Amino acid sequence: MIHLTTPFSEEDIAQLKVGDVVSISGYIYTGRDAVLPKIVKHAEEGTLEDVNVDLQGQIIFHTAVSSAGVGPTSSNKLEIESSFEPLSRHGVKMHLGKGAIKPETVKALAENNAVFAVIPPVTALLGSQTSDIKVICYPELGMEALHSIKVNNYQAIIAAAQGKSIYDK
Repeated sequence: MIHLTTPFSEEDIAQLKVGDVVSISGYIYTGRDAVLPKIVKHAEEGTLEDVNVDLQGQIIFHTAVSSAGVGPTSSNKLEIESSFEPLSRHGVKMHLGKGAIKPETVKALAENNAVFAVIPPVTALLGSQTSDIKVICYPELGMEALHSIKVNNYQAIIAAAQGKSIYDK
């Protein structure tokens, strides 16, 4: 098990290989199809500071935050998967969710020294490892707003790293 704390360094990510099991602690961002295109737009326009977001060394967990807890959504939804490359280029080092991603996305992750990790849909367990939940921006999106959450030992499996994927045949 590789223990990682946010924010991640370039070296933290460069050491990871497909199949590694990681334990993640620290503050992370959450977002999915409603908010990630907005964050990409801010990143591309250079206006992330306007919404109080710093992507350097960060992780984006593909989830909504509700009273039911947090659990991964499918990362291969168009609005989510299309955010991997630009967000990685602007500092995100890990994308956390579930599902197979395209070979082009795996390549884009490698080009930006970023990885994709999968986490099982265990909402009850993750709830006990999640605290300090704050809406960062777009509160009108409700549970799909960009949140910051503090996590303690979220366990995930690296699914794409260094141009390789567990989904390769």
